[in-house]
Amino acid sequence: MTREAVIETPRLELHHIAASELISLFETPEDSWIFEGKSFTNPHRELMDNSGPLAWRVPQVKLDPGVNKWFVRWIVFKLSREIIGSTSFHGSPDAQGMIEIGLGINQRFQNKGYGFEALTGMWSWASTHPEVKTLRYTVSADNLASIALVDKFGFEHVGQQLDEIDGPEEIFELSVEKFKTLKF
Repeated sequence: MTREAVIETPRLELHHIAASELISLFETPEDSWIFEGKSFTNPHRELMDNSGPLAWRVPQVKLDPGVNKWFVRWIVFKLSREIIGSTSFHGSPDAQGMIEIGLGINQRFQNKGYGFEALTGMWSWASTHPEVKTLRYTVSADNLASIALVDKFGFEHVGQQLDEIDGPEEIFELSVEKFKTLKF
């Protein structure tokens, strides 16, 4: 089972989900083997009751298991050892080196800085890969909390798009070069 190294931030661990676990989590979310031997629990049933990004990521992994390196990570709160959300890039970097990310924090844990911390960890990890040149975050114009989040990083608004699932979205980008100069 291939799994990327854990990304650590001050309060969080971002645990990569192996391809076989990702597929099982989507197709048979009640399978307990996914959590066997793990140092954390999933009391809030993250990605079990609502599959979130799995509907898009699982077909991608089935076509090319190698792309899973960029995909879903559990967001684990270190103090309680519980999963409080998940984060995932939408795919590997495109031909121009752009990579887009998604984030979901359980409602009980929102507005505590965990989203900022998880994104910092993920983008720091992605920035170590030379093929990644641009970080992208897309969000609905009425999601003021997420827009404030990308503003903290200094992302630039570069346009809009119509997502077939989420509807109209604002597009924000930041170069890896600029990201690497930020102090957290």
